[in-house]
Amino acid sequence: MRADEIMTSPVVTVTPDTPASRIAKLLLENHVSAVPVVDASGAPLGIVSEGDLLRRDESGRAARRAWWLEMLAEGEPLSQEYLSQLRTKDQPAKEIMSAPVVTVTEASDVAELAHLFSSYRIKRVPVLRDGRVVGIVSRVDLLRSFDKEEGGEGESRPSLLHPLDALISLEERLKRVRRSDAAVGAPAAPAQASADTFDVAHFQALALDSKHEEDLRRAELRRAEAAARRRTVEQLIDHHVGDETWRNMLHKAREAAQHGQKEFMLLRFPHDLCSDGGRAINVPEPEWPKTLRGEAAEVYLRWERELKERGFRLAARVLDFPGGFPGDIGLFLVWGQ
Repeated sequence: MRADEIMTSPVVTVTPDTPASRIAKLLLENHVSAVPVVDASGAPLGIVSEGDLLRRDESGRAARRAWWLEMLAEGEPLSQEYLSQLRTKDQPAKEIMSAPVVTVTEASDVAELAHLFSSYRIKRVPVLRDGRVVGIVSRVDLLRSFDKEEGGEGESRPSLLHPLDALISLEERLKRVRRSDAAVGAPAAPAQASADTFDVAHFQALALDSKHEEDLRRAELRRAEAAARRRTVEQLIDHHVGDETWRNMLHKAREAAQHGQKEFMLLRFPHDLCSDGGRAINVPEPEWPKTLRGEAAEVYLRWERELKERGFRLAARVLDFPGGFPGDIGLFLVWGQ
């Protein structure tokens, strides 16, 4: 079975500025235990769960709950005592959310989901379509899927238009308008123009045609580059860091140390994979890990779980600046001073 067959959709989401009190109300009203935090385009920034909203000194309460009870409690109504245990300050989602967040696409199968839940010790994953959240799968959804019979087709869902597709469509319409305006407003060329014609109107028309063709070529190039970046980002969001891949990364890092290096680049990825386009990494800001998505987020979580306590650091740097803007970004495992 696939993620789109077992996910909860539509999914309740909040913005980075949604206050904790509002999130608590949404959880109670919708009988869910977590909500994704998304930006204006619907891209995931993090997740706020019941545990994120509770005071930190209440963490022991969760520890006393058996693991099987936690799994069965996914999606169940929350206790009415919940509101009394909220943090004293009505903080916005961006200050209390768990980030970065592991995500999947609609095509991800249950075996992949089970591996992610186990590898990253998470309870739920947002499901993405064209980089936007369209559903969420929890551990209880996964457990229920094992009891379902295969072969049933889910309800069809309309395809969402990607912002880039809309932009390209708009550019095509503008091109047609510009060509039409140029045809109407351009000075009429001489009826018998030749290579020997020295006429200002004719030269102006030639220059206008050349500029128009160059504009079309540049627009097509930008369109192709944007489409290529989008495909790369979608692949990185859909590609997960398996155990073998992680072991290979660490093996190469060990080889780098043996050659006297003090760091090793675990992953290179386009800035588009960051929710803010790489701005926080470029500045840099302390909260830059929260902007990571897809494969980059998983590498960060692997480091945090397995290597941080062993003294390794994880650094992020912008590797190039095409056109003066952040380009590719590298995640580096650092052991040197």
